Amino acid sequence: GPSVATGQRTVLAPLRGRRRVIGAAVFVRRPDRPPFEPDDLLVAAQLATHTALGVDKAVLYGREVYIADELQRTMLPDSLPQPTGVRLASRYLPAAETARVGGDWYDAIPLPGNRVALVVGDVMGHSMTSAAIMGQLRTTAQTLAGLDLPPQEVLHHLDEQAQRLGTDRMATCLYAVYDPVAHRIVVANAGHPPPLLLHRGGRAEVLRVPPGAPIGVGGVDFEAVELDAPAGATLMLYTDGLVESRMRDVWTGIEQLRERLTATARLTGPNPPPLEPLCDEVLDMLGPGDRDDDVALLAARFEGIAPSDVAYWFLDPKAQTAGQARRLARRALARWDLDDLTDAVELLVSEVVTNAVRYAERPITLRLLRTDVLRCEVGDDVPQLPRLRQARPSDEGGRGLYLVNRMARRWGATRLSTGKVVWFELAMPS
Repeated sequence: GPSVATGQRTVLAPLRGRRRVIGAAVFVRRPDRPPFEPDDLLVAAQLATHTALGVDKAVLYGREVYIADELQRTMLPDSLPQPTGVRLASRYLPAAETARVGGDWYDAIPLPGNRVALVVGDVMGHSMTSAAIMGQLRTTAQTLAGLDLPPQEVLHHLDEQAQRLGTDRMATCLYAVYDPVAHRIVVANAGHPPPLLLHRGGRAEVLRVPPGAPIGVGGVDFEAVELDAPAGATLMLYTDGLVESRMRDVWTGIEQLRERLTATARLTGPNPPPLEPLCDEVLDMLGPGDRDDDVALLAARFEGIAPSDVAYWFLDPKAQTAGQARRLARRALARWDLDDLTDAVELLVSEVVTNAVRYAERPITLRLLRTDVLRCEVGDDVPQLPRLRQARPSDEGGRGLYLVNRMARRWGATRLSTGKVVWFELAMPS
């Protein structure tokens, strides 16, 4: 206990929290002061009770803030993918008022054919429930992206999922798919603030995307638009916490964001501003009094894949197609000075094309992409995915994928709404 000098008058009051004693309060009077009365004991007890409850509440609140913040952060991606043809950067800021956990999220999901899905969303409300619903919607969006559904379909299914989660589960979401080969982007919006595009010359524009109803309203159709995504341009997706606050309405904020992008681009002249500093500049828009909501930001710098690095063919599904595919691949590799890869590519292309033509009814596609790796994609109209299996010594077939698995740096198969794509990658010769 506390050491008290002899002769001093002392009251010791325990601090009782909701579940345990968390300490003690000591009241001391010098020997020359009047002794404590029974009334003083009552005051000391009341002070101790109020203090204990206050401390207890602060501890609980601190723990809740920590849990809410951790919940939110664990549901956001640890790191962004690094797909070919686009550079990505992101930021997340929790609301300035602690324990107001938000439902903001962002995602970048690589898709077949070097495309990438870019997602940003915001569950309405600020609670643990908002964060939990955000986690469910984010997982659903990832699953739907993996099925390679068109953006408006993804929003339609998210809308259905939100309604399954409860009647008042509302969220806004923007879903875009960038194709670096076509230099195009397809965007669909569910009640979310519109994306901004910073062009290479420094002009920033608010993209005209039909606003759509929020997710969870139910029974509404979403609309997708296809827009140019020129190399060197930067797409900025964000949540309303960046542009809307008690100090300004959403459209004023969007205009300020557009001006901020233009001003930042002016500093680097004809070259696009570096992506990470650009994100920091954008967040600097927020004054200290502005942060009454959390903020998620996803920036994509389009680099694209040049047409000279792509070879693409439609081939009829016939027995002799594999031989034709080998010759076409050989010619493309010769044009790219990649003769060292010819033997491996011919062998693997032959195996994958042979598998594709076996059951295909419509023409198959063969695409070669030259980036930091050589990528080959073969598409057909048969949805069944090939499976790697060990062929027995007496088997005639069944070794094709085994070869691909042994020789390719990476390989995979993706089901599409129209069939599937089997792809493999080979490292460039050093």
